[in-house]
Amino acid sequence: MYPSNMKELCEYSENKRKLQGREHRRKHLHHTMYSGLTDNEWNRVKTGQKATFSKARKFTHNKMWRDTHKKFDNSQLILIKKTL
Repeated sequence: MYPSNMKELCEYSENKRKLQGREHRRKHLHHTMYSGLTDNEWNRVKTGQKATFSKARKFTHNKMWRDTHKKFDNSQLILIKKTL
């Protein structure tokens, strides 16, 4: 069937989409038993955060500047980084 006007073309495209949808559902019907988690099951799953966090940046941003009279040079910072 080849449509000759716009009305037939719209009807043809609608029928073609329905036919393709039916064929797709028929082809993939057996996948429903292995479809994975439902939305409720997915939302119930709890995932934890990272258990260990970086310590070096926190030291250099907090404790290092707490005592303003201490001066840190690069060799001391390298030693601090190795100990953490």
